[in-house]
Amino acid sequence: MKNNANQWRVFKRLMSYLKPYKFLTALALGLLLLTTVVKSLIPLVASYFIDHFLTDMNQTAMLILLGYYLMYVVQTIIQYFGNFFFARVSYSIVRDIRRDAFANMEKLGMSYFDKTPAGSIVSRITNDTEAISDMFSGLLSSFISAIFVFTVTLFTMLKLNAVLTAWVALFLPFIFILVNLYRKKSVKVIAKTRALLSDINSKLSESIEGIRIIQAFGQEERLKGEFEEINQEHVQYANRSIALDSIFLRPAMSLLKLLAYAILMAYFGFRGMEVGISAGLMYAFIQYVNRLFDPLIEVTQNFSTLQTSMVSAGRVFDLIDEKQYEPEQVGVQEEVPFGNIEFKNVSFSYDGKRQILDDISFKVNQGETIAFVGATGSGKSSIINVFMRFYEFQSGQVLLDGVDIRKYSKEALRKHIGLVLQEPFLYHGTIKSNIKMYQDISDETVQSAAKFVDADQFIQKLPEKYDTKVTERGSSFSTGQRQLLAFARTVASQPKILILDEATANIDSETENIVQESLKKMRQGRTTIAIAHRLSTIQDADCIYVLDKGKIIESGNHEKLLSQKGTYYRMYQLQAGMMEN
Repeated sequence: MKNNANQWRVFKRLMSYLKPYKFLTALALGLLLLTTVVKSLIPLVASYFIDHFLTDMNQTAMLILLGYYLMYVVQTIIQYFGNFFFARVSYSIVRDIRRDAFANMEKLGMSYFDKTPAGSIVSRITNDTEAISDMFSGLLSSFISAIFVFTVTLFTMLKLNAVLTAWVALFLPFIFILVNLYRKKSVKVIAKTRALLSDINSKLSESIEGIRIIQAFGQEERLKGEFEEINQEHVQYANRSIALDSIFLRPAMSLLKLLAYAILMAYFGFRGMEVGISAGLMYAFIQYVNRLFDPLIEVTQNFSTLQTSMVSAGRVFDLIDEKQYEPEQVGVQEEVPFGNIEFKNVSFSYDGKRQILDDISFKVNQGETIAFVGATGSGKSSIINVFMRFYEFQSGQVLLDGVDIRKYSKEALRKHIGLVLQEPFLYHGTIKSNIKMYQDISDETVQSAAKFVDADQFIQKLPEKYDTKVTERGSSFSTGQRQLLAFARTVASQPKILILDEATANIDSETENIVQESLKKMRQGRTTIAIAHRLSTIQDADCIYVLDKGKIIESGNHEKLLSQKGTYYRMYQLQAGMMEN
């Protein structure tokens, strides 16, 4: 019962997407109805011809015969345009659904993406919406056409001969029982099949992204086995779905149609002459039985596709309705005057159970640089996540120029805060478009930013310079070059605050010297927060904070922390290779 209600809600919601296309939908429906009327008239014309002109071919008979075949041509033309308009509506609706899903996905917070595989999201926006397209382009017109044909045909049959119609109507309850049984048994199987297809996409996405690690550690066979396990389970459920189709759909419907033929022929043979059933009427009835059963067979044959579409639509609507949004900015403060940052007793947890940041307090003024160091899992990157508003903190205050960070608009924060990550991300496009990031920035500003961070040197050596094509993730560039382009992107946007999340962690020592010089220039006049594993990269910071299990345990500049001979001192000695046993 719950599944029925849920499917009905999904169906009504899908139908709501038809509203912007009311005219096209009405036109398509009108053409379908016209097609049905023409279809219903064809057997009547054939019946009249058989009874009156089959043995007396004259000019009138030839005109009727010509009209008979012209009606098929007219039916085909009208049907073509009806299907064409339905297809237009279908693809427009799928476009709208994809747009809504993508728009909501972009608003979701990092907590959602932490728990949801990327392949699953891709599957919903591509495969599942394609299944919805199948429903609107083929199934909807098929279902509506079937209703029209069934109603008009049944009405015409009753007008021709009520007794013969009554014999045929005996089979209708069996049809509805079969459809209902199929619907009940198939929904869980189809839902599982779609879920497994999503798992296949997730596994593929994960394997492609991590192919270097897979090959480096010789994990090909393990991944192949895991993929095959999911793939095999998907095949098993797909086979179950096919088995249900084979039992309840076309074979069963075809059998009922054959039984209806048998009863009609038997009735015609035994009582045809007695009750005055002509050959023409019998021919018309056989054609109408075809027209009565064929749409129902087509509908039931496509019922599995309908079930798949409904399950797919439910999965897409789950994404559209997802409410795990990024933290909300309640204010409209548009400007960041200076860039002074202060954390006051901030505590934060990703899952609401285990504390990642515990009562963190620090302050950094305009133009100053502070750094956070500590073991993996100590909470360094979590400070960045909280400040960048990727996650909501549970208690305390984060102030920007003395104002609660929640009171700034999201646009103001993104405009005035520049983030450089450990893994620089480059998009498909050109070097120029990657530095601009589609902002209103002139070409001169792009080139100045590249020169400022020393990226212009290698760009000028490229054949197409700033118009050089960038492949996926910038794989044709070295790590250092990608990082310099990320620096240029940040400088071009002219932020007042600079966030460096282990920006030099993956760079070799030679390239690091170039990058460090670029970083020094970038930091001038900007409030800077740096996360670092290499202590050599943050020795000139105004203040260094040492984190352990979410708490600040030491703070001071490089010399002061060394003189304390605490955790920072031991980390420095270890990295310098001077730790004694």
